[in-house]
Amino acid sequence: MRLLALLVIGVLVNGAALWVATLYVPGFHVAADPVQLAIAALVLTLLNAILKPILKLVLGPVIILTLGLGLLIVNGIILYVLDLFSANVRIETLWALFLGTLILTVANIILHAATNKHS
Repeated sequence: MRLLALLVIGVLVNGAALWVATLYVPGFHVAADPVQLAIAALVLTLLNAILKPILKLVLGPVIILTLGLGLLIVNGIILYVLDLFSANVRIETLWALFLGTLILTVANIILHAATNKHS
């Protein structure tokens, strides 16, 4: 049950981050239809759940050498893969990819800080 709740919260947070990126980042476009935005957010959440651990493992030395800033590379790759596989998301420039990555990274940091239990 907790996993399902985390998945739903992840979709909501990623959807909000995609919407904010669409509003404020020129060249970053997500379909205006709420259903299309929800589908893009679901795909992004699944990519985060499946692809992110693999990328963290492969890029672990880079993440360590950059003191965690390498996670921006991981999130950028995931966002680029979302652009490739989802017709609902279109990222036109590298600058738009970078700014969108920053927005999604901040949203995911807030999500993980809010959902982690502190004993």
